[in-house]
Amino acid sequence: MNRIALHIWVTGRVQGVWYRQSTKEQAERNGVSGWVKNLSDGRVEALLQGEANAVRDVEAWMNQGPPLATVAETIVEQAEVDETLKGFEVH
Repeated sequence: MNRIALHIWVTGRVQGVWYRQSTKEQAERNGVSGWVKNLSDGRVEALLQGEANAVRDVEAWMNQGPPLATVAETIVEQAEVDETLKGFEVH
């Protein structure tokens, strides 16, 4: 299995629009583990980990987000796969 991890920062109208919970739902639907949280500067930060195609599917969804969100930019960096990371959490 080809596992990858991505660290993602999302800018735009992404707080107060159900973005984190929707990201969790997308991740769980795709079998992706990790976490998502709001940052004090208004961005959302996430770590996605799992099978490459599943992680890329969630990443693609994060470029649009839920209906009330307006994503201006996403920054994506490769991250180290952490085999101890299980499940998906909203912080």
